[in-house]
Amino acid sequence: MEEFIVDVTAQNAQQVLIEESMKRPVVVDVWAEWCEPCKQLMPVLEKLANEYAGQFLLAKLNADTEQALAGQLGVRSLPTVMVLKDGQPVDGFAGAQPEKEIREMLDKYLPKAWELQFQQAQKLVGEGELDEALPLLRQAYGDSGERADIAKQYAAVLLEKNRTKDAEEILGKILMTDQDSDYQQLMAQLELKQAAADSPEIKALQQALAANPEDSESAYKLAVQLSQADRHEEALEILLNLLRKDLGFADGAAKQAYLDIVKALGAGDPVATTYQRKLMTLMF
Repeated sequence: MEEFIVDVTAQNAQQVLIEESMKRPVVVDVWAEWCEPCKQLMPVLEKLANEYAGQFLLAKLNADTEQALAGQLGVRSLPTVMVLKDGQPVDGFAGAQPEKEIREMLDKYLPKAWELQFQQAQKLVGEGELDEALPLLRQAYGDSGERADIAKQYAAVLLEKNRTKDAEEILGKILMTDQDSDYQQLMAQLELKQAAADSPEIKALQQALAANPEDSESAYKLAVQLSQADRHEEALEILLNLLRKDLGFADGAAKQAYLDIVKALGAGDPVATTYQRKLMTLMF
């Protein structure tokens, strides 16, 4: 059932009030045509049902045409609103209520925004859409107060993207009580990737730069190699130092490479935000 709003009848009551409430909260609005407060309340509930877009189901029950159902629910006055979860009433009220109070009641039973983001991110990860999953995981991780289960999924995607420095930072914040087998596996992956991070080309350029720190050409080549290895922050730092000396270095190729890395990281990425700001400061 994908609807946001349904009418409850004797024929669909089992599906709507019991089966559907096992999947998501069901808000039952018991009303009647002659009830003026009902006419005030119903548009508010319908507005919220559409706004929350299926996070709960609004089930409208006409007390005149479905008297037996209303009696089974113990309705004594109209309007009556009940919240059902797992087939049982868990909350509700009688009489018309302000929208603010209804929202506060709903918020106790609806998933948080970060929970929905995490669910969507997990779906995207399962489909192999890591670039789309990453910003959702980043947001859910921060908004959830850095929950360990989200941290591990976030770190796993970062490792898949070879962003070992970012993954190491996330894993480093996980408390010992949450360092389970999944955590140990991620740490092992991190160590392997860190060990394999330096290609022969990167090592050679690092040695050349160590021998001559003013070798801008080697620095630029190193930045390109690092960016290709998804070591974005290291690459950006090298390019930023080059641009501080010469904003048009390599006929503008260094600046373009810098902008390409920032764009690849995506809007909202903390590394991208930091280095975008640094470039703006440099330019203006």
